[in-house]
Amino acid sequence: MIRVFRTAMAAFILMAGSAAMSETTLKILSFEELDGWAEDDHEAARQVFLNTCIDFDEPDWQVLCGAATGIKDARNFFELLFRPVLIEDGAPGLFTGYFEPELDGARRPGGPYRYPVYKMPPEARNVTRWLTRREIETSGVMSGRGLEIAWIDDPVELFFLQIQGSGRIRLQDGSHIRVGYGGANGHPYRSIGVELVRRGIYSAHQVSAQVIKNWVRRNPTDGPELLRHNDSFVFFRTVNRVSPEKGPLGAMNRSITTMRSVAVDPKFTPLGAPVWLEKDGEIPLRRLMIAQDTGSAIKGAQRADVFFGTGEEAGRAAGRLKDEGRMIVLFPIQRAYAMLPEPVL
Repeated sequence: MIRVFRTAMAAFILMAGSAAMSETTLKILSFEELDGWAEDDHEAARQVFLNTCIDFDEPDWQVLCGAATGIKDARNFFELLFRPVLIEDGAPGLFTGYFEPELDGARRPGGPYRYPVYKMPPEARNVTRWLTRREIETSGVMSGRGLEIAWIDDPVELFFLQIQGSGRIRLQDGSHIRVGYGGANGHPYRSIGVELVRRGIYSAHQVSAQVIKNWVRRNPTDGPELLRHNDSFVFFRTVNRVSPEKGPLGAMNRSITTMRSVAVDPKFTPLGAPVWLEKDGEIPLRRLMIAQDTGSAIKGAQRADVFFGTGEEAGRAAGRLKDEGRMIVLFPIQRAYAMLPEPVL
């Protein structure tokens, strides 16, 4: 049984492709090796874990979910039933931040509200790759079809809404429309910040979301053209079942939690798993989080995106986070040991 389980786990870890297969290493750590572990709020992490652990299909994860409320002390819960596993694929750790934008909009076009938030057209769902951003925005293919969810007053904020993948639209009467990821056109994401550096406009350490926004707004002709350098285009859907007080839906279709939910690469880290983050920099972190989301730019065993919350302040904080560090995944004990390579006899 253990050999079958080990084989299945190896397949899971090595799904990233032949390059990852040759470079991926795994090491089981002790909790004493996690810097700052004893000082964290483990109960806060357990509550976030409970939000999504009910969605696990594997029996060992289901057992842990059932035990999550039976052990009184949250730190003991994690230490008794999990083992920390450091998964590395040869690339250094990189941690960034993301947030849920809040945009001003209207249900119908008029005045400043001229930029539509689109639902995905049916024909785009049936192909691997559909029209580019430029073609979608300039060909008129979306017009007159009732695909608009709302209308926004700022095309730059709308572009960054697509990068984040979800957000809230604040209407003039004080109500909100929450939108979530509804699909994409199939073209790979191309970084606007990288393009600004390539053109010699900024150096790499100067680029941030706010810098990009300011440059686009100062350049009314070249700005929209810069945004169209990114062929990728994201469509949305209305999310009605999540109240404004809760976080947006993550990849597990559950609300995510400010500074406790993290986006990961599911080829290396199972969605719903606890992960321990260690990083320094302007915003030091030693924190147990839960892997509840994914992102098109989040690729690799040591790549993570920390959720900072909703609104402009959260966006500023998220935009400042770009640091190296390390991420350790907490696995059920048997699963952790089964993942290790078999000894050479």
